[in-house]
Amino acid sequence: MNPEILKLARVLDVEPERLAYLADVDVADLQLFREQVTTTLFDANLVVLERMALASRLLPAPVVAKIAEKVFGPLLCARIAGLVDVSRGVDVAKRLPPKFLASVAAELDPRRATSIITRIPLDTVVAVAAELTRREDWITLGRFVGHLPDPTVRRSLAVLEDAALLRTAYVLDDKTRIDHVMGLLPEGRLPRLIRAAGADESLWEPALDVLANMGKARREAVLPLLDELPGELRGRAQAAIK
Repeated sequence: MNPEILKLARVLDVEPERLAYLADVDVADLQLFREQVTTTLFDANLVVLERMALASRLLPAPVVAKIAEKVFGPLLCARIAGLVDVSRGVDVAKRLPPKFLASVAAELDPRRATSIITRIPLDTVVAVAAELTRREDWITLGRFVGHLPDPTVRRSLAVLEDAALLRTAYVLDDKTRIDHVMGLLPEGRLPRLIRAAGADESLWEPALDVLANMGKARREAVLPLLDELPGELRGRAQAAIK
């Protein structure tokens, strides 16, 4: 299914099948609509959220972290994250367990909290990525790739198995990042991705999307690998990289 429909369904909290009628809508228009919906949801009750963010300055960070986990919950934390002071937000985030941070990440609009996200310790981000992988939450993983520095992305990619990496790349918000992300992989990983797609038909669409969005040099490098793919996939892959 169109990855933008999958992401819109997540924002609206509905089954993707209910939005199947949007299949013919331009991808860019769907993305714009999803961003507008996200903005509307995050700006609801903004005054109250700003007051809560301001009040959090009065309490020690360990206390705020405990209240966030036990009282506020992931959704409210995600709404407030973009409103708190950056250093304060990082200090609180470092004190929260990866499982809770993964739940917050699933509710968060990363555009509003990039300054905090980029300053969270590398080991914490990798632990959150591992938890999201365990949950098979490819959409959340894909939404954060464009907001993390390269060393963090590289370490996070290492915890993703080949199938998980393809599914994550399929739902990246910024498809122009795909070639860059592929360049962060260690030597030999890209051929493994191609072979993984050949062995699992459910990975065909994600793999074709990755191939179509790679740069010319990388597409030419993988061209010989396509001979190993099943006939139908090989033909579609060859067409995708022309």
